[in-house]
Amino acid sequence: MNSLLYYLTFASAMGSGLLAGIFFTFSAFVMTSLARLPAEQGITAMQSINTTILQSLFILVFMGTTFLSIILGIASSIKLGTVGAAYVLTGSLLILVGTFLVTVVFNVPLNDTLASVTSGSSEGTRVWREYLAGWMPWNHVRTITSIAALACFIIALRKW
Repeated sequence: MNSLLYYLTFASAMGSGLLAGIFFTFSAFVMTSLARLPAEQGITAMQSINTTILQSLFILVFMGTTFLSIILGIASSIKLGTVGAAYVLTGSLLILVGTFLVTVVFNVPLNDTLASVTSGSSEGTRVWREYLAGWMPWNHVRTITSIAALACFIIALRKW
């Protein structure tokens, strides 16, 4: 069982790292670049990104890492008290709450609202400003929690 947990933890570390990189990219420069564009262009670009990302490997990494975190969270709860289990549990909770739930509760509804507007309209411009103001802080949360989960999984790998 320990070798299985080791490999699942390794896979979760890889997934967390990939997610952290994607979220970091958006926090570090993608959204800032889109915000500098005229609203119509920024809206159109982000609508395209939001459509494309759902049809890419991102969704496999996002959902796969979430699924692995559920499995690891349960397994580490059972093995709590053993070396590494607390790190796995913490990493799993960070992915579930700080990445998955934040995405579902905050980022996706903002993406859905943005998808419903016409990029050249005055409503679109208003929604774009609100989108940028609301989406960015939650993406920072996803970035930080993915990095923290990665660190927890790496520490757990050293201790399993």
